[in-house]
Amino acid sequence: MIRWWSRLRPDNFTLALLATVALATLLPLTGTAAAGLDRFTDLAIAALFFLHGARLPRESIIAGLLHWRLHLTILACTFVLFPLFGLVLKPLAGWALTPELYIGVLFLCALPSTVQSSIAFTSIAGGNISAAVCAAALSSILGVFLTPLLMTLLAGSQGAMANPLHAVGAIMLQLLVPFVAGHLLRSWIARWVERQRALLRYTDQGTILLVVYAAFGESVTGGLWSKTPGSALLATVLVSVLLLAIAMPGITWLARRLGFSRQDEIPIVFCGSKKSLATGVPIAKVLFAGGSLGAIVLPIMIYHQLQLIVCAVIAQRYARQNAQ
Repeated sequence: MIRWWSRLRPDNFTLALLATVALATLLPLTGTAAAGLDRFTDLAIAALFFLHGARLPRESIIAGLLHWRLHLTILACTFVLFPLFGLVLKPLAGWALTPELYIGVLFLCALPSTVQSSIAFTSIAGGNISAAVCAAALSSILGVFLTPLLMTLLAGSQGAMANPLHAVGAIMLQLLVPFVAGHLLRSWIARWVERQRALLRYTDQGTILLVVYAAFGESVTGGLWSKTPGSALLATVLVSVLLLAIAMPGITWLARRLGFSRQDEIPIVFCGSKKSLATGVPIAKVLFAGGSLGAIVLPIMIYHQLQLIVCAVIAQRYARQNAQ
């Protein structure tokens, strides 16, 4: 029981997310203070992606790019399979889910894969780490372009979305340009970045918490909780569980069906089934600047915790099987 509780217990970052949502509910910023926080979070997000670019080894990119079948499979799972899942769930819109929460589910399905946790779980499970590094990074970069375009196809004009071409340009300026700049400067700052890895991890998490606080504060001011019944929140949790329960076994079956080795199956399962909160929240901030941002990012926040719990268990199972 103790072992199972340690697996299911929320991690410190998830607890911090919950505390941030509570703080935004009780003490949301308004007016000039909210506008100032919004500008500060823009700068923090740009710095975050600059550091992501500086961390990514060029050797891993070159080694991983050679494995094109693996990358195409992961990208198909991320940007084709998941959006189809989102469309299948459309009957829940307006019945079990509020319109804003359903837009959030579609947004979750259109997001790229995570980087750090996908690589970490692949490493724990004994999979192809270089392929995981490249696949996760490629997914994040392509997500800058594909996520806004997919949301246009999936949701149309719902959710107060920005113009997709304008959104792509804004996301490139805020995320991709700093990422590329950081990677180009890697030869000069890589050693410093590696020495500060522990500190930078808290910088990553702190940036996400800032954006979540700003998003929920604005939504609470606009009546988020009064417009969102408890049954819709429960349905959002169940939808997130359902997505993960379908995606992970389905992607595992697909990897084996396509004849991938066990070492390559592992990054396909982890990179193909995970969705990035770190990339998703900044993209949502641009894409839904005039909408109910708090409700829209809520599904990815729930899915984030679920995927960490489930992937930790599966990574350990892969590791035990490799040791036999």
